[in-house]
Amino acid sequence: MYLKENDETTARELLYGLMLRSGNDCAATLAWRVSGGVKKFAEKMNDTAKRAGALNTRFKNPHGLPEKGHYTTARDLSMITALALENETFAKIVSTRMYEPKRWANKNKMLAEYDGAIGVKTGFTKQAGRCLVSAAKRSEMTLICTVLNCSDTYGQSKTLLDDAFSAYDFSLLQAAESPVPLDTKRGKISAKTEKDLRYPLLSAEKQHIKKTAIAFDTPLKDKNGREICGQLRIYLLNSLLFSENLYKIE
Repeated sequence: MYLKENDETTARELLYGLMLRSGNDCAATLAWRVSGGVKKFAEKMNDTAKRAGALNTRFKNPHGLPEKGHYTTARDLSMITALALENETFAKIVSTRMYEPKRWANKNKMLAEYDGAIGVKTGFTKQAGRCLVSAAKRSEMTLICTVLNCSDTYGQSKTLLDDAFSAYDFSLLQAAESPVPLDTKRGKISAKTEKDLRYPLLSAEKQHIKKTAIAFDTPLKDKNGREICGQLRIYLLNSLLFSENLYKIE
């Protein structure tokens, strides 16, 4: 499929063809359009993978067909997916069961068979075997599951997601309007984060949550002119989960 300059309709069809129908030709066409070549686009993919925290991945092409030096891991694919799902266009495409203009049905059976499924992508080559990255959202918690070289991709993914939804609680660690006391040079004040801070936790992990409120010597201003008087940091053992601005409660 040839992608003309500024042809939004064709670009959209390429994206749906790639994600719903595993169109390798769509991937190559988009790579040429965006970067002027498959190899140049793969380098952009590698940069994005690093930004997602995927440090054991190296892409050589945009479609995933076998190539020397092209590799990834289940963990890395999950991290890349977490970043990708922040993009509204990507999230909409991978959760679409049927692209009506072309009557393209999504190959991902999880969308029809698993409660809360919102994507993401099937895959198969002789070398890699059957692979699946799936995501599901229940209440406010989204979980991502990746299985590689798995003959029962759907059954295994459902089991892993079920286990995770049962084991984890999307815990509220700090309510948006809940006051946080701060000791500043100007005296004691109350502050707030202005958004709920939630994190999936096992029951045994909840006792290891620690909060630290840090007051700024000199208050800052955000782009809307609001006073940032400090920072709230929330840890699970020694791992930093959140570092959020604290706003003075007037």
